[in-house]
Amino acid sequence: MNAGLLKICGATTTDEVDLLAAAGADLVGLWHGVPGGRAELSLDRTAELAAAARSTGVSRPMLVTFLSDPERLAEVLERTGIEWVQLHAYQSPSVVRALRESVPSGVTIVKVLHLADDGCVERRLIPAYERAGTDVFLFDRVGADGRVGSTGVRLPEAAVADLVPRLNRQFLLAGGITAGNRVDYPWLTAQPGFLGIDVDTAARDERGQFDANAVAAIAVGWGTKRAREVVG
Repeated sequence: MNAGLLKICGATTTDEVDLLAAAGADLVGLWHGVPGGRAELSLDRTAELAAAARSTGVSRPMLVTFLSDPERLAEVLERTGIEWVQLHAYQSPSVVRALRESVPSGVTIVKVLHLADDGCVERRLIPAYERAGTDVFLFDRVGADGRVGSTGVRLPEAAVADLVPRLNRQFLLAGGITAGNRVDYPWLTAQPGFLGIDVDTAARDERGQFDANAVAAIAVGWGTKRAREVVG
């Protein structure tokens, strides 16, 4: 069983960052440049929470963004010191290439691949994204209304099984991930390119607040890298 990374998305306070780090999160997603997003942060706030994540010593911040201006993206990464960036919208391979050329080699560029009922929107662009400098892909499910990100809609294994052999990069899974459904992804999680999971909805309680027990349960249920820390 591959021990993958656990990314929890949408932190908005330092207390939430600390909670997620203590509960087993390897990566903490910070939203900036997500118009109308419920977890959208100002640039200063993003920098503050990124520093808080680094200070935990166990979690790293990840910028989650719809921004498509490479210069602006590079400025945000430099200002915040974030070394993982998730391009969550429909940014083109040319944006990835320009960003790759503008940031240090240590920056990890994650490009989301959106899956709807009729397949993957970016399917034909996968080779171009790789040539442009994408380091990691993230499979996510588009909502019925076309919404992307934090939809809570499950991503069936069969929907991405034919895409994985096309990849020459590692990948993360998102979309309806819960503490108990690793069993639904036996083939994907056994692949050498499987890097981990990205969770939002299942990490929260009925009020929409992050729940340490829920996060820890996800870490344990998926056997992520820090799962043993969580169970002591």
